[in-house]
Amino acid sequence: MSTGMSRRGLIWATVGAVVLLIAIVAIIAATLNGAPQARPSSPAPTSSASPSSATQPQAAVVDEGVTQYGWVPEPITTDRETYVRAALAAASTFDPSKSTRDKFLAYLATWFTPDARWKTQADRDRATQLYLGALDESVVLPDDQWTQLRSDQNTVTAKVTGPIKYMAVPNDPGGMSIATADVTVTYRQGNVTNDDQVRVSVQVLCGSGSVPAPGSAQRAGDCKVVRFFDSALEG
Repeated sequence: MSTGMSRRGLIWATVGAVVLLIAIVAIIAATLNGAPQARPSSPAPTSSASPSSATQPQAAVVDEGVTQYGWVPEPITTDRETYVRAALAAASTFDPSKSTRDKFLAYLATWFTPDARWKTQADRDRATQLYLGALDESVVLPDDQWTQLRSDQNTVTAKVTGPIKYMAVPNDPGGMSIATADVTVTYRQGNVTNDDQVRVSVQVLCGSGSVPAPGSAQRAGDCKVVRFFDSALEG
């Protein structure tokens, strides 16, 4: 019994035994009547709004962690246009202060899959090495420019800024195409930016012949890069 109720009991005790008994009964009844009544628990309210982005599954990528180097994560998708946009951006998006050019080239190599037009694995491997050599020599900025950008504290980002045009690949066993688009490459130094407009192409394979990146969640059939071109290749 609370302190207040004890004091009231002491006051009623001066009245007499009978009155005391009646008072105690009255106090107990009042306490019970005034106490909050237990209610059946109801289910938690259900929001009619759609789940927040924090609970929705994010777009699947091979490795989200590469963004720490200023790189574009490779999407895991069978959607050709989604993949092409990411691939064309990836070839010219980097922060030279956070990685070396060689590491950037090694990262882009993980996007590649062998050219399915070659019948033997040896021929496919040779073709891939040729394509990676072209990436090094004519697609990614040369080492001296990379060094200069790092010295000037520049970052580089790229984005497809126009429609994508697709072209068939000769002798394609299935799933390959060459995509060409306008890309805006932005060089940023502090608050100053400078844009460069280029038109480039990439050959992709979105079909059963694609080889997933080792140790990734990619599966055969997901889109992969076959080769990058340093200029537009249109039919």
